[in-house]
Amino acid sequence: MSKKIGFVGLGTMGFPMAVNLQKAGFEVIGYDAFKGVYEKAEAAGFTMVETLIEVAEQADEAIISMVRDYAQNVDITFGEGGLLSAGPKGKTLIVMSTLDPETMNELGKKVEEESDLSLISAAVSGGASGAQAGTLSIMTSGKEEIVKSFQPYFDAIGSNTFYYGEEAGNSQVAKLVNNLILGINMNAVAEGLKLGNHYNLPQEEVLNLLQVSTGDSWVARNWSDISEWTADTALAVLLKDLIAAYNQGIKHNVSMPFNALSSTQLFNSMEKEKPEAK
Repeated sequence: MSKKIGFVGLGTMGFPMAVNLQKAGFEVIGYDAFKGVYEKAEAAGFTMVETLIEVAEQADEAIISMVRDYAQNVDITFGEGGLLSAGPKGKTLIVMSTLDPETMNELGKKVEEESDLSLISAAVSGGASGAQAGTLSIMTSGKEEIVKSFQPYFDAIGSNTFYYGEEAGNSQVAKLVNNLILGINMNAVAEGLKLGNHYNLPQEEVLNLLQVSTGDSWVARNWSDISEWTADTALAVLLKDLIAAYNQGIKHNVSMPFNALSSTQLFNSMEKEKPEAK
């Protein structure tokens, strides 16, 4: 009998991740606040339930959370009709949402103190295309024996899994490190292409040069996709992470001037109009 794994949050990233778990032989017990996804999810073979209580009851050992932020994680876990309403014991909440390190640590502490659940963090990188291909990079932290025991789940949705210690927030630090380097690199490639364009150099040939020379990077190799990132989706998410990294630097007196510059120059370098502040 295949293991049943709970999955909360079947959005742009969550849905293809759950599909890959299903393909790997696990039975996905799915839930999403948006009921419009249910027909598609059931067609993919998920067992969709109407309440979070059913997710907690039916999952064998773990529930993945892929909801948006700290508030939503608190709501699905501790809110009325949330996961804890089922009184689950001996199971683990795998938070794959992107939170800042402090709030992830707070969530982990709250779960462990107020329930019989364990919590591990497993931030992901690779975007929607990586989620669909099952090639995500997964940054984990939490009790090592628990993290290691769930490697088959991670193998189903990613190509590489990394472990960063027992503090739940550590995985989020690793993701901020990755994304601040991504943001700096994007600014560099965009500026270089802008200079080449001024001299009418064929952009494709400049990118070909970068990919076989010292200017090579993941950004240079994937520029055709990155250049299509829009201001109100992928770029806005990246900016959020750059600002979060900047705030961590201020809080802990870690100087990161290139990250700060990238935060302010990102949309200008990409020649995109910055979305209005909300």
